[in-house]
Amino acid sequence: MQRNIYWADRYIERRKSGEEAIRMIKPGQRVFIGSSCGEPQYLVRILAEVSSYFTDIEVVRLMSQESTPLTLIANKTQDQILNIRSFYPGSAKAKSLASTMRFITPINISAVPRLFKSRKLPIHVALIQVCPPDDFGWMSLGVSVDVTMAAAQSADMVIVQVNPRMPRVLGRSFIHVNDVDVFVEYEEPLLTVAPSPELEAANTIGKMLARLIDDGSTIQISPGTTPQATLLALRDKNDIGVHTQYLTDDIMQLYAMGIITNRCKGFNEGKIVASSAIGGHDLYEFINDNPAIEFHPSEYVNDPGIIARHHKLVCLNVATAIDLTGQVAADSLAYNQFSGVTGMMDFIHGAAQAEGGKSILMVPSTDSRGEKSRIVPLLKDMAVVVPRAEVHYVATEYGVFNLFGKSFQERALGMISIAHPNFRDELFFEAKKMGLFSAERTLTEFIHGVYPVGLEETRTIDGEQVTIRPAKPVDERRIQEHFYNLDKSDVVSRFFHEKTSFVRNEVQGISQIDYVRNLSMLAVVGEFGFGKVVGVGEYLIDESKNMAEVAFSVSKPWQGKGLARILILKLAEAARENNIDGLIAYTSHDNAAMISLFKVLPYKVKTAFDEDILILSCKFSELKEAS
Repeated sequence: MQRNIYWADRYIERRKSGEEAIRMIKPGQRVFIGSSCGEPQYLVRILAEVSSYFTDIEVVRLMSQESTPLTLIANKTQDQILNIRSFYPGSAKAKSLASTMRFITPINISAVPRLFKSRKLPIHVALIQVCPPDDFGWMSLGVSVDVTMAAAQSADMVIVQVNPRMPRVLGRSFIHVNDVDVFVEYEEPLLTVAPSPELEAANTIGKMLARLIDDGSTIQISPGTTPQATLLALRDKNDIGVHTQYLTDDIMQLYAMGIITNRCKGFNEGKIVASSAIGGHDLYEFINDNPAIEFHPSEYVNDPGIIARHHKLVCLNVATAIDLTGQVAADSLAYNQFSGVTGMMDFIHGAAQAEGGKSILMVPSTDSRGEKSRIVPLLKDMAVVVPRAEVHYVATEYGVFNLFGKSFQERALGMISIAHPNFRDELFFEAKKMGLFSAERTLTEFIHGVYPVGLEETRTIDGEQVTIRPAKPVDERRIQEHFYNLDKSDVVSRFFHEKTSFVRNEVQGISQIDYVRNLSMLAVVGEFGFGKVVGVGEYLIDESKNMAEVAFSVSKPWQGKGLARILILKLAEAARENNIDGLIAYTSHDNAAMISLFKVLPYKVKTAFDEDILILSCKFSELKEAS
């Protein structure tokens, strides 16, 4: 008979006050509290107020803002009244976590629902928050579906706080009145999270990431990213899709700008898919009954197999520190307690399997005071959240490096190249001690150089994308390969004599540069981190004349396509900005290509001879006369 009771009657019958509901909890039970901004604050406050009546209650939850400090109660009572179990896949290094580290249970978010449903960690009582029931008795979990759905489905007793301010979110976010044991009606504002504070380093990183994200990509964004950095990375993109754990204010703004359309996801097209929302009240209004948005449980959203089904899945996550071998630590941040629970590993695994997928870790090069490097020799006192074999792209404000497929030596060189210049000497010294470099290895001017990202440019030539950019220390091997693949005649034009070997010590001066007194510009084709160098343009300052001596080489298949012209214009632009007076080249008298190249410059070109050597020069202060 009880099964056939009309849901509305059941709802009325099972309404209770908050204190009545909480007193139904028995000593020794395990109590789940709704996660993130969906925390049922009213019920949690009552739980704290009457906690002295309990013994050995274990509270289970994701990391939260602690609107009511249950951990304080646990600490004061030596865990005899309340014990806390927080699911958190971070490194727990932040000061805010230090005193409660013992409560943390490291686990990937995708695995938590299975832990509940299998009863390996049985949930006796679930305290959750929902919107009022619709005409059919369905209530939405609103801003927090994630692991809350699994807790509600597997709990022995479900107590819900019915809050009219909770948005009704479409997707698999609903539980029915018939599956709830107790209803507590209480209206209050939902928890909100302010945007991450703007950081200039983050904005620079955002600009650099723009060329790694293609139109039509599907993105996952960590809550630790800053709004401006996200905008800088995506503002010029088209038809971006979203599959992410947390929906944020940033994503709402990108949708409003028309950047997010979800048309090209390849899976769940037309829908923003997430499992939770953290942000402000405008975000909660945005997701309410919005047919473009679906919330699903974490076992779906964070499933690497589901993630991998999306077109060009790009996951953008914030790291706390990374060592020279590629090991990553990722903490909850002081201003954002949710940044550590993004299911980072789930999305990294999914992106690795997705066609055209990319995993990008963003880390400012130093702490907020600029006193400590976030790139360290080796992670010793911080838990490793992302193993070195799982790390692909790493971005700081000094550059982007792809660790995938790189040796320890290549990784160390690449990580030092994107570290803050103030710490590169120390990192290089420590890397040598660790055996990551050979004893004779040296770093030259680059050790304090700042990569000029403004010189980067991507062009389409004969249907293929060519990236024009300054050289990096990690380009050493591919520059060698470029020279080895040149025709003999091109080698003679470049080096003035026949040459069959291009050893590292010689090439080092091209890849390790300070970007001011010496600069190399490369033309690169292929995937970032694995591209092939098809053109090299270099300048080296002659300080006695304050002139930049230039030299060029272009692979045979790419000759006659304007690459050298692009390179010399870039070198002239950089030299002028670096207060160099002009360009000079020494070449053979019959090198028509070099002579023609200088003619493309908007400056007066002078010629002179030194025996059989032709000297071409121009000064930036002497413009060509208008014809």
